[in-house]
Amino acid sequence: MENTDFIGLPAATPSGAICAVAGQAARETQQWAEQYGRLFSAKPFDPTLYNTVCLCTAFSAPWAKSADLRMTNRTAIWGFGVDWLIDYVATSRAEVEDIVTGCLAVADGEPPADDDLMLSLADIRDGLSSSPAFPMLLPVWRDQLARFLHAMAREWDWRADGDGKDNRPTLADYLDNSDNFGFSFAFISHWIFTSPPPSDADIAAIQTASWAAQRAGRLINDLGSYERDVEWGDLNALMLDVGPEEIDRQVTELTRRFREIAVPLRTYHPRLSHYLERQIDFCVGFYGGTDYWGAL
Repeated sequence: MENTDFIGLPAATPSGAICAVAGQAARETQQWAEQYGRLFSAKPFDPTLYNTVCLCTAFSAPWAKSADLRMTNRTAIWGFGVDWLIDYVATSRAEVEDIVTGCLAVADGEPPADDDLMLSLADIRDGLSSSPAFPMLLPVWRDQLARFLHAMAREWDWRADGDGKDNRPTLADYLDNSDNFGFSFAFISHWIFTSPPPSDADIAAIQTASWAAQRAGRLINDLGSYERDVEWGDLNALMLDVGPEEIDRQVTELTRRFREIAVPLRTYHPRLSHYLERQIDFCVGFYGGTDYWGAL
């Protein structure tokens, strides 16, 4: 009798090929980050962080080579740098505002200050600038960067004011601030670097799908990172008087909503739509067992 334990296992050969891409990408991304050691040498930026981020992007785009994912991975790691500085290093609202202002100035083309967060962002912007889609999508990239930074600052305010539960956001407020997850900002770098120039209608449709995926990803992340968030003093949806069953229900509904929005994209932008969908599915499996960050 056939052993049914082995039915439905993922094929090993294509999985090996994807892991090879992820391994190459992780080496490249870590070498890039080493140029900005004042930021990325903090203990939580351990080798596993680079490896798992690159596994996520490689499995989300199994058709891609490591070079295709270079800017995606750099932007994702850069987002972890913002998270680190605002959530765990900044001790005042003025420091947070300096980060936001400085990064937006770099996005607008100003020379970066001698600060590794700003220097690495300028490097990412320059790396994207040769892509054919860059002129069309630069305003979108800049806008999503602003959304990300302002959402991080809003979360900092919630935590700073949140000693009493009355000051905590509602779950609806928290979801409205999902740009703090950084998912859509990293995705736009991927979009710029891997796709031809879009039309205005394309931009609106793809952004809408990205934001829908980001909201689902925000809560999937929270389910998997709750214990670390408690230890690190971070904010998490499960701290908002909402149980895991309700968060699971919300994830199911948000994922259904994303798939509904993405239907038209599967015809005209199949790789982008599949990338977003596979990101969600990867996160479900990944956060069921671990988290990206290393230890403090």
